Amino acid sequence: MNGTAHAAIGAATGFIIANTYHTTPTETLFLVGIGTVSALIPDLDIDGKLRGKITLSHKMIQTVAQLIGILMVFYSFYEGVDQERYVGIGIGLGMIVISSAIKQKHMLIITGIGVLAGGYSLQETWLMLLGIYILIASVVSHRSYTHSLAGIIFFGVIASKLEASFGMDGIFYTCLAGYISHLLADSKLLPFNKRGIKLFLPVSSKEI
Repeated sequence: MNGTAHAAIGAATGFIIANTYHTTPTETLFLVGIGTVSALIPDLDIDGKLRGKITLSHKMIQTVAQLIGILMVFYSFYEGVDQERYVGIGIGLGMIVISSAIKQKHMLIITGIGVLAGGYSLQETWLMLLGIYILIASVVSHRSYTHSLAGIIFFGVIASKLEASFGMDGIFYTCLAGYISHLLADSKLLPFNKRGIKLFLPVSSKEI
């Protein structure tokens, strides 16, 4: 399934969960955005060699990195204190600029380092974990660990820390639903998928 379809499904999950929690229009828009990003996150494991054979384009990965940078700028502006605010904004802006100018394989590594550094600067556990996730995704093969139960659990921890940090109901379930929707859409449960996902890595490498 291509990136646009994954993003649309993620956005829909965010909208559904927002309606379940009867959120405000601003919160609904935020959850739709979070759902969209979460549904694209598993494909951060794409490397340069597979660029022409993957479901998510190079431009789409750049968009994800830039969205993370934008979210970091806004979060640092509203939640950062004193020098931490400006450091967070600077890192976020740096990610936006750098991600638009470098190659895919380099971009993922730099994005991971930037997010990890930003999380450490702001003392936000979810940002540090997200940085680690991106770094791992930049070195593993496509449709491996990010498309497994291990990936779901790791991202679930990130989502729980994000919800606790923002104090907004629905973030955890939106992130998790968006992420899982990607794995379901890439699995052999859909008859048009010739390839599946290795859901039970590292215990089993069988595609389902």
